Amino acid sequence: MSAHALLLASLAIPLAACLACVIFKHAENLRDGLTFLASLALLAVVVAILNTFNTGATLAVDLITFQPGLSLALNVEPLGMVFALVASSLWIVTHIYGIGYMRGNNEKNHGRFFACFAFAIFATMGIAFSANLLTLFLFYELLTISTYPLVAHKETEEAKTGARTYLGILMSTSIMFLLTAVIWTFVLTGTLDFEKGGILAGKADGIFLAILLALFAFGIGKAALMPFHRWLPAAMVAPTPVSALLHAVAVVKAGVFSILKVGVYVFGIENLSVSGASQWLMWLAAFSILSASIIAMAQDNLKRRLAYSTVSQLSYITLGVALATNMGVLGGGLHIVTHAFGKVTLFMCAGAIYVATHKTEISQMRGLGRAMPFTFAAFGIGALSIIGLPPLAGSWSKWALMVGAADAGQTIMIGVLMLSSVLNVAYLLPIFARGFFSPATGTGSRALNAPGPWRQKLAEAPLFCVLPPCITALGCLVLFFYSGEIQAFLSPLVEAVPAATSAEQ
Repeated sequence: MSAHALLLASLAIPLAACLACVIFKHAENLRDGLTFLASLALLAVVVAILNTFNTGATLAVDLITFQPGLSLALNVEPLGMVFALVASSLWIVTHIYGIGYMRGNNEKNHGRFFACFAFAIFATMGIAFSANLLTLFLFYELLTISTYPLVAHKETEEAKTGARTYLGILMSTSIMFLLTAVIWTFVLTGTLDFEKGGILAGKADGIFLAILLALFAFGIGKAALMPFHRWLPAAMVAPTPVSALLHAVAVVKAGVFSILKVGVYVFGIENLSVSGASQWLMWLAAFSILSASIIAMAQDNLKRRLAYSTVSQLSYITLGVALATNMGVLGGGLHIVTHAFGKVTLFMCAGAIYVATHKTEISQMRGLGRAMPFTFAAFGIGALSIIGLPPLAGSWSKWALMVGAADAGQTIMIGVLMLSSVLNVAYLLPIFARGFFSPATGTGSRALNAPGPWRQKLAEAPLFCVLPPCITALGCLVLFFYSGEIQAFLSPLVEAVPAATSAEQ
């Protein structure tokens, strides 16, 4: 298959899966089977794109050209390649999990749910392979629109209110700030194409560069930077597979991916470093990291605690950009991967607990680990990866970010990252410990506390709800040993721009 065809296939496969979910909405086994095959096919296509990219071939497609410097186009570069691999691989496990959750919890409207889910993957692939700001903006908006029905899926008043908050914040920030930033960038540069070294280098400086960065940072609301973060905990009314999609596979990762891509290819890391335009963003990211962690500690609802944890963890990546150092960028790119696997594990475990017990509050989960050992063990592994404990993947991305802070001479930021890990311990590990080591209380507590063979006390969720988080928990361990390869693959992002290219710019 040609490079042109591979890129088009990465969009066509999830779009075809979306259509299949609509056509076969009442034939659930056929519908879910076809979507599962589509998820496998998408990963195969993305791996083929990776293999072609590694040969040194240029993979690019111009879909529509409006005028020079203004087009809808796709291309492949290291950061987008990594994001596409994360999204396509996690689509497989989240689809399996979605089947188990939707059936095990007797949810309605499965066809609509999986159709919107597949369309969200389509939009995510468009974001990953976007060649310019116009293409990124288009697919960014499509992702917001396609996930709105997922957030409102339960159709309760609470779900509708959460969905309105979700849509309102994301659409208003993108139209008011992001679109303004895109237009301003085109006026300044005459192009929206992503270029190594940044298209704004030599075109804007001083306060104007800082203002433009603010428009991008707040306009990309999916990065959940404070104070535009409320949509994320509000969206927790959605079914848990949607939470996994929002926090690990697509939405928030699309946000921080866009922040990172804009920092590298629009502003240029060297330009940000020399100008100091990102200093304010560094302090705002640090504030978001710590304040969201403190708020998380006060949440008894498990999904809301995890939601505020995500707000904190996303700001790690924004901080990596704002540090404007090579290791900061590489640490941010690596954290996209490590956080995706850790957080999707935690959310799928939360959903498995709900399917098996209908418990949502952490205070209700005393002793539950003894009845759901596989779920809580997976939760523990995911939590330790988020905390950054070796030998789990999250340790490397946090280490790289701290090295990036040291390179920037920002000792306080090293302290922020270390304190954040301590706060991670405070709001994540008690859930695991409460499940295994606290005496059970409430319904069924007598059976859990009574002596006897542990096998007789098992009350795990259906297999399709338990197996996926176990797989992603294993991924947290495997990625620890391959983080160096990921970082090396991303290294072209921070390589110096050749002198000839700089002169041309």
